[in-house]
Amino acid sequence: MRHRGFHGRAGLGSRPALVVVDVNVGFTDPESPLVCDLDDVVEAIRRLLGAFRESDLPVAYTTVSYDEAAKRAARAFIDKVPALLTLESGSRWVEIDPRIAPLDTEPVFNKLWASAFFATPLASFLAADRADSLVVTGASTSGCIRATVVDALQHGYRPTVPREAVGDRNPAAHEANLYDIEAKYGDVVALDEVLAAVTAAPREDMIAG
Repeated sequence: MRHRGFHGRAGLGSRPALVVVDVNVGFTDPESPLVCDLDDVVEAIRRLLGAFRESDLPVAYTTVSYDEAAKRAARAFIDKVPALLTLESGSRWVEIDPRIAPLDTEPVFNKLWASAFFATPLASFLAADRADSLVVTGASTSGCIRATVVDALQHGYRPTVPREAVGDRNPAAHEANLYDIEAKYGDVVALDEVLAAVTAAPREDMIAG
């Protein structure tokens, strides 16, 4: 049920940035206790990376890794989700999935908590690159994606989530959080709609409502 006054469309700005949230091996390898079925998500992100790179638009990644100091700092989060200890600093689990490996010019920001903005340089990166909106991809929809979308809005960016480019371990949680994002925080749209907007010229007021 949609309520009047919700589910508006903000659209992308003239210089969107792409953030790939936590598509690291620890979340994509079936041998990891944190695995999430992200094969289709990885393919969607691969297509978005091609479009953003072709259009010379900003791209950033996040991963999660914990050294001893980080374990102490994030103790409350780790106590809640002990499997996070799998993401040991320097291990293969914290590397970005090689199918969508970053270019040398694309930063990978380490984070310890849910949001890609919290205690990371993401906001400074976006400001320096003059981004005015954000395409949020990765995992998981009910955790780090939602937290990043909310923080993007609170930092003054218009967030867009391509439906096919985010994933979650729980299908019901995935759909419920996409509903909430679309209702209150950002635009949830089809992948092809984002691809068309990013490759279009001129790029003013992309995917405008």
